[in-house]
Amino acid sequence: MSLINTTVKPFKATAFHNGKFVTVSDETIRGKWSVFVFYPADFTFVCPTELEDLAEQYSKFSALGVEIYGVSTDTHFAHKAWHDTSPAIAKVQYPLVGDPTLTLSRNFEVLIEEEGLALRGTFVINPDGHIKLYEIHDNGIGRDATELLRKVKAAQYVASHPGEVCPAKWKEGDKTLKPSLDLVGKI
Repeated sequence: MSLINTTVKPFKATAFHNGKFVTVSDETIRGKWSVFVFYPADFTFVCPTELEDLAEQYSKFSALGVEIYGVSTDTHFAHKAWHDTSPAIAKVQYPLVGDPTLTLSRNFEVLIEEEGLALRGTFVINPDGHIKLYEIHDNGIGRDATELLRKVKAAQYVASHPGEVCPAKWKEGDKTLKPSLDLVGKI
């Protein structure tokens, strides 16, 4: 069964955010757009490049009213230590959520049970807590924050423009489509 349009399951976790430990829950994310970015582990190789890329684009996500949550099965203490020792992770201004109970990783279906680690999973969640977009891929393949930003903009556009859809390679300001009987077979 697909997770698209399902509601984020209840959860409560601790995150390292802006020098503090904070609680993040399914209630925290209600009322705004959220992006959950699961990654395998702190102190690894591809993970810091992805989180740094997101950090460098963070102001653009924030301008859209989107909060990013980096999530791994590490503890919030490990997130703090990584933030304090890695130049790449020191740039991160969004919450780094600890999932040592594996609850979030299981809820979002990214857990590698035999390893206790998460796959690289990206989830865009609307203000109602519904998953509108997700991608899960092999841990050896890094993600691109610019492409994610484009997808978030498309999800927000479709949400605020009922009856319109965004075609392939759509970028903000490009033409959209209005599915109708007259459009069938003309694309």
